[in-house]
Amino acid sequence: MNDPVGNGTGKRLVLLVATIASFIFPFMASTVNIALPSLGKELSLDAVTLGWIATAYLLSSAALLVPFGRIADIYGRKKIFTLGIGIFTLSSLLSGLADSATMLIAWRVLQGIGGAMLAGTVVALLITVFPANERGKVLGIIVAASYIGLSLGPLLGGVLTQHLGWRSIFFLGTVLGSLVIGVVLWKLKGEWTGAKGERFDFAGSVIYVLGLVALVYGFTLLPTMSGVWLIVGGIIGLSVFIWWEMQTRSPVLDMNLFKNSKVFTLSNLAALINYSATYAVTFLISLYLQYLKEFSPGRAGLILVAMPAVQAIFSPLTGRLSDRIEPRLIASAGMVLNTVGIVLFIFVNEETPLKLIIGNLILIGFGYALFVSPNTNAIMSSAPKTAYGVASATLATMRQVGMVLSMGIAMVMFALYVGRVQITPEYYPLFQQSMKTSFIIFAILCFGGIFASLARGKVR
Repeated sequence: MNDPVGNGTGKRLVLLVATIASFIFPFMASTVNIALPSLGKELSLDAVTLGWIATAYLLSSAALLVPFGRIADIYGRKKIFTLGIGIFTLSSLLSGLADSATMLIAWRVLQGIGGAMLAGTVVALLITVFPANERGKVLGIIVAASYIGLSLGPLLGGVLTQHLGWRSIFFLGTVLGSLVIGVVLWKLKGEWTGAKGERFDFAGSVIYVLGLVALVYGFTLLPTMSGVWLIVGGIIGLSVFIWWEMQTRSPVLDMNLFKNSKVFTLSNLAALINYSATYAVTFLISLYLQYLKEFSPGRAGLILVAMPAVQAIFSPLTGRLSDRIEPRLIASAGMVLNTVGIVLFIFVNEETPLKLIIGNLILIGFGYALFVSPNTNAIMSSAPKTAYGVASATLATMRQVGMVLSMGIAMVMFALYVGRVQITPEYYPLFQQSMKTSFIIFAILCFGGIFASLARGKVR
């Protein structure tokens, strides 16, 4: 393995690149969420198609994270990272130029492929070059960068959408992506691998991608029978994948990571549940503020800043805390706060005072900060050095699949209550009912996640 970072300057450079990259992707996701009502109006999109503008990126990245994590371990983490940022930047430009929902969704899929290359390598790069006693600190920094991206996304996205139109947010993503490419090509020398010379399991990767796409896509088609059949096919496909991975000599996802470590398994499960229960909160509240409260995109964005801003402030502190205190205790406390916050959102209606909405967003934001950095530290600390890329990609997959499932729940509720129509004033009561039912499901999920988080055992 070529490890050119043996000094403080080199490590700081890797941290800088990882921090910028960790900022861009949530920033883009949250700007798109705030722009959806304007985008839907211009392209005449119904509620379900609006959900697909957000979900297309999540689904393609979720399906390819693990394969790209393995490819990065074999062929070089910096190489895959650089290719990923290139694809992400190009697809941002193409998304801004799209003139139909079909084209926009297609470029969002490509954006997800670039995102998979990045998300599967960012944490692995950091874990490779930083010693064990500094991991909580640097993971806290990149989690904070993610939440700063989430914080600025609604605010800046709202202003841009209001004054320059929704296309401007994709052009901004193009500029930011170009900045990362410049830093990587100009300053970041050398390469890092963890499994150089090993074979890439192409057959297993294809089975995995097809199984996961069928499962998650099927979920978004519920309650139709085609959705049920796709889910069944996806479960069978993923079962075949697990069997295949246990037979092959060079698996794309080493099942021993799960078999040999309860901490690794339950920490990933906790991450999956947490994101499934919380991701669509901002999506729903963004629509609620712009439809029921009749706020402009700029004002709605300013309100939505509350949640990620709290995450950004406290994530470095909780990351550092998890280097000293058992991560499961901090992460589980975060899940409790998230559950309380989601339960309170069940009772939101058009008469709910704005200060209660903001207070609740702050509560969920603090819960998130307590959960994410310690949980990430627990996962990466329980993985062997040769599997950092796959461990990082597995965690990112749990996050992305959780996000897709969260959006899927919201989209199923739209399909059941509202139907495939644009959300206009006569449909507001039905939209409100779909939002309430979504929050009930999210609260049940999050409550169950507390026990998965507590059951993981000790890291040290």
